[in-house]
Amino acid sequence: MKCMYCGCLDSKVIDSRAADDGTIIRRRRECINCGKRFTTYETVENTPIFVVKNSGVRQAFDPNKIRSGIIKACEKRPVPASTIDKLIDDIQKKIYNSLAQEVTSKEIGEMVCEALKSIDEVAYVRFASVYRSFTDTTSFIKELEKMVKKDNK
Repeated sequence: MKCMYCGCLDSKVIDSRAADDGTIIRRRRECINCGKRFTTYETVENTPIFVVKNSGVRQAFDPNKIRSGIIKACEKRPVPASTIDKLIDDIQKKIYNSLAQEVTSKEIGEMVCEALKSIDEVAYVRFASVYRSFTDTTSFIKELEKMVKKDNK
């Protein structure tokens, strides 16, 4: 770390502490050359991830949009808030761990569908009916039949 007083590139860390709920590390440093002390902050650098919509429009990834869709699907269902939070965290981790700068809304929708299917089938069908744009009862029944076939296997 470059000293702000003399420009020397050598410094030693005197003290390190977590700050801001552990998302930042505060380091107290001392310059090897001039002996003056200064503080630096270390954070994780998040590269922005964009969601590519079906229309081709790109938007910044917002986990709150996923949250609102899942909460609507789980409304009046016995799904604890902690389960919803874990589901959103898992999806967010998958997206960030993919190291891709862009992810399609279709990929996100499929991740949510897969997760909801194992948590609550009614919530899954609710989410899928909006996500997959069920236009009539026939498409709704086809999705239910797929679920029944998989359960019987």
